[in-house]
Amino acid sequence: MKRILVVGGGLIGSRHVDAVLAHPACELVGLADPDMTLRTDVTRFAAMAEVDVHVDGVIIATPTQLHADHAIEAAQRGWHMLIEKPVTETLEQAGALVAAVKTANVRTLVGHHRRYHTHVEKLRQMITNGDLGTPITATMIWAMRKPDAYFQDNWRSTHGSPVMINLVHDVDLLRYLFGDIDEIHALGSRHIRNAGRPESGAIAIRFKTGLTAAISFADTAPSPWGFEAGTGENPNIATTGQDMMWITCASGSVSFPSMTVWSGSEDWSQTPKSRQLPHSKTDPLAAQMDHFIDVLNQKAAPKIPVDDAAQSLAATLRIQELLT
Repeated sequence: MKRILVVGGGLIGSRHVDAVLAHPACELVGLADPDMTLRTDVTRFAAMAEVDVHVDGVIIATPTQLHADHAIEAAQRGWHMLIEKPVTETLEQAGALVAAVKTANVRTLVGHHRRYHTHVEKLRQMITNGDLGTPITATMIWAMRKPDAYFQDNWRSTHGSPVMINLVHDVDLLRYLFGDIDEIHALGSRHIRNAGRPESGAIAIRFKTGLTAAISFADTAPSPWGFEAGTGENPNIATTGQDMMWITCASGSVSFPSMTVWSGSEDWSQTPKSRQLPHSKTDPLAAQMDHFIDVLNQKAAPKIPVDDAAQSLAATLRIQELLT
């Protein structure tokens, strides 16, 4: 049994608490968060400094601007860790964290949990194997209406950009599927809430392979299109089952998450034929926890190490810069 501490009791932190409690190979040490009214059903600490019992691994689920300080503190205590995305707020912090975990010789995994979906892995294998020929374009939509209360009287009122909270997942997913990014362009708007953060926009990305990707996003627009809505991975977001990504290749196309493949048309006069690939649903946080346990037991290397996550952070920060 691995003894796991969760730091941060917000929306994602509470889900991590539940994931640890549900895992047969884990024991929850407790939850560290200064708000002692959160999750009173588990052992509570106001801060990591108060934890005076043995910890095998820590899950850091605090606001992004606190990730570096908390992760470095965990490293100094010799705790292996799973850090929520984005890995840090700045690239300088990511560099400091890389140095800290290396000095402490602790194993570190970053929580880009979408990589653990079985149909994401199936899609990646299709692309890597060239099943549909050379990838040409990818188009994504992430659009939903976040409730106003989501931003009120908390850190999101100033750090609540959907780019850093949500699109960092989509950028990492594209990197996981298509490799290194070559160039980014973006246009943004904030004309609905008129807050000091981008709330909608369009992003164009060119990858070193030549593939181009387009992302349309908004946290002000009710819609059925988005990774969470399409896959049903988040219990706080309604499931629609609608596709939210479309990939075109030289010999066919595929839409996700339905895994509908279109092929059989050599020119525009022919009607493409469709088939739906079988795929199973996965609880990504549970699969991520399985992997974290393997990392703690030194049975696996981290699927998303800090330096890899830092590349997704760099691309997302560039998008944020272009939209500001």
